[in-house]
Amino acid sequence: MGKKQPIYAGVKPMFPYNPCMVVGDDIWVAGQIGIDGGDSMAEQAASALSKIDALLGEAEADKADLVMVMVLLEDMAEFGEFNEVYAAWLEGTILPARAAYGVKELPAGAKVEVVARAVRGSGAN
Repeated sequence: MGKKQPIYAGVKPMFPYNPCMVVGDDIWVAGQIGIDGGDSMAEQAASALSKIDALLGEAEADKADLVMVMVLLEDMAEFGEFNEVYAAWLEGTILPARAAYGVKELPAGAKVEVVARAVRGSGAN
């Protein structure tokens, strides 16, 4: 079993946590928000997913290696808008398992937070 390796990829945590942890080929991406991307659900979703891309890249993996994604939405009425961005982001990959939840509130007033789990090399053809 490998040792824990934190991954940052330029993500500046707002709170005391690591944005990504790697142990062996297992990769855990902490919840990413995209308030820096704009005010709309589509902008925030794209920004959060871009951060996941960067973290996975630094961990020598990519979105094809995702095995599970958890989505937290401040307003379930925006689930469709999130799904449009999410589906385009994952186009061409084997879709990971996913859970989505409506929550009362997210950090920093975000509309969406995305948590992910990947296994390095699992998406290779």
